[in-house]
Amino acid sequence: MKRLLKSILLFFTYLIASQTLYAQIIDPVKASVEQKAVSGKDDVVDIVFTFVIDEGWHVYGPDNSGGPTPMTIKFESVEGAQPEGSLRLSPAPQRIMDPIFECEVTFVEKRATATQRLKLKDGDWKADGYITYGACNDENCMPPTNVEFSFKGTKATPTPKAEKPSEYKTVAVPNENTIEPYDTLQPDSAAQAPTPGPDLGDNPQLGATDLWTPVIDELHALDAQSDTSSRSLWGIFLLGVLGGLIALLTPCVWPIIPMTVSFFLKRSKDDKQQGIIDAILYGLSIVVIYVGLGLLVTLIWGPSSLNALSTNAIFNLFLFALLLIFAASFLGGFELTLPSSWSTKMDEKASSTTGVISIFFMALTLVLVSFSCTGPIIGLLLVDMVTSGSVVAPTVGMLGFALALAAPFTLFAMFPTWLKSAPKSGNWMNVIKVVLGLVELAFALKFLSVADLAYGWRLLDRETFLCLWILIFALMGFYLLGWIRLPHDEDEYDDEGNVVAHPKIGVTRFLAALCVLAFALYMVPGLWGAPCKAVSAFAPPMWTQDFNLNTNTVEAVYTDYEQGVEAARRAGKPVMLDFTGFGCVNCRKMEAAVWPDPRVRQLMTENYVLVSLYVDDKTPLPTTVQVTETDGTVRKLRTVGDHWSYLQRTKFGAQTQPFYVLIDHQGRPLAGSYSYKEDVPAFVCWLESGLKRFKAK
Repeated sequence: MKRLLKSILLFFTYLIASQTLYAQIIDPVKASVEQKAVSGKDDVVDIVFTFVIDEGWHVYGPDNSGGPTPMTIKFESVEGAQPEGSLRLSPAPQRIMDPIFECEVTFVEKRATATQRLKLKDGDWKADGYITYGACNDENCMPPTNVEFSFKGTKATPTPKAEKPSEYKTVAVPNENTIEPYDTLQPDSAAQAPTPGPDLGDNPQLGATDLWTPVIDELHALDAQSDTSSRSLWGIFLLGVLGGLIALLTPCVWPIIPMTVSFFLKRSKDDKQQGIIDAILYGLSIVVIYVGLGLLVTLIWGPSSLNALSTNAIFNLFLFALLLIFAASFLGGFELTLPSSWSTKMDEKASSTTGVISIFFMALTLVLVSFSCTGPIIGLLLVDMVTSGSVVAPTVGMLGFALALAAPFTLFAMFPTWLKSAPKSGNWMNVIKVVLGLVELAFALKFLSVADLAYGWRLLDRETFLCLWILIFALMGFYLLGWIRLPHDEDEYDDEGNVVAHPKIGVTRFLAALCVLAFALYMVPGLWGAPCKAVSAFAPPMWTQDFNLNTNTVEAVYTDYEQGVEAARRAGKPVMLDFTGFGCVNCRKMEAAVWPDPRVRQLMTENYVLVSLYVDDKTPLPTTVQVTETDGTVRKLRTVGDHWSYLQRTKFGAQTQPFYVLIDHQGRPLAGSYSYKEDVPAFVCWLESGLKRFKAK
């Protein structure tokens, strides 16, 4: 038993560690370059760039303007040759109208090639340069990335070979013990060190400051100890407990409790203690079955896939359709049932076996028989847990669900007199099913919204979403008040046997209706731009709203790292670093949906110095700087954006945007990092934790 517990603990530790690492370093595009001769033509040669792109990511094409980072090729030196035409993408890029940039953008996915043809002159030729591309998914964007090339040959040679194969290698996780010291960075010309350019501060040497010292291990440690993360897992566990308690009150489970408890007590009537033990084993079997379901979900999708699925448009459409089916089932449209042969076989197994195995099959029979009520609840919980981005969420949530569902069977077996005071079955259980159906319908819209944003349909803008939620929760309140009745609601009769048109409702149901209607009214001001913090994590971002009276915005005063830290030192405040990009969609979403919240705005403007570092800023550095990555890859920093991207990658071990870090005046992290998550309470908690640690120092 101890070995089993240790194995489970090690498994959870592995999942949490792998999730933390995945959240920091993402390597979505493998790019390589080669030189190819053109069949039948000795006077031309092709430089071919190959991109292998992870699922859910896309690389933007060369004909984008005013939007995301376009794919561009730049020749630093060309001798004996001349570029012919422009970059050619294969396959042809997709075209969509992007609502964020308000322009048409092109992109390629999965695998693509970009070809640049060179027209050769007589004799030897040589070409050096690089291609720049940008990549995004529905959650993050990579900084503009360069792929260097250097080729030479002779026109008389039909298949010239590259002097040295050039292959882009993605950056490994930098290590504080192996990374090249920043004071050894050398410019292309050793005779002249780079001088400060626009927004680069007053440092005479690039990165020659303690502020550039890597803090990757320290940041990862804070990520692992983050209060927000632990609260999130506890929240998922409590959500599972709530789901289990609700499942208990459905007509598929509640009536089974007294029958099952009575069976165990009667089977061991000569030994009441044995009956209690059997009931405990029955409850543990339920826990094992549902926790196994959570583990199965994690193992099927894999640690990294769970995070990727949370923003996959097609997967979110599938979840939308699934929750619609569950909602229709709870509202009485039809009943979801598993094949009856399954429960029959499990019942036969329980009857033909003895001991612990018999009890386990009895528990499995309960799981199958109650699926019509528990299935939609489990489905909603697993959907929320899978899209939370945490790999242990399905297991933790199912543990909470199973404990809540199994506890009454054990407690009523230990204290059978409690059964007499337990509520009897009745129409109140059907009311719970209807309310759950409307809740599932509301959550289905959330997943439709994710797909709507990804594809740019603009079918579910913020005001449309809020209108539908207001309507759903208003109908829920009217139903709880008895103003609306569904076909499968039980009729109530008066003393004369006539159906009561407006049956009386209890105090609990009335108070529930009051809360639901108040929630519906709370969302109404959101139609004119009110933040509606309680639904900000579900509703589309503020930029999708056409009519918005909210003018509260938060903007950075500093766009230079060293200058921002110096200003924070003079003001006695910590620094919030915002690694962003002009073409970063989700950066705009965070700025529109989270930053304007009054609590967030107050913390950011009064307690922090905000420094926004744009990794796609094309302002050229005074002198190109050559750096060596930990894997030996030589890279050139040519622009201000390259400068900040290098800072993010080497100091913090991350390379996606948005990426937020709270640091002190020495560049040390005050809390774990924060990425794209439209969760105002979590963002506030993160800001407060950093401020608290800064004051403690």
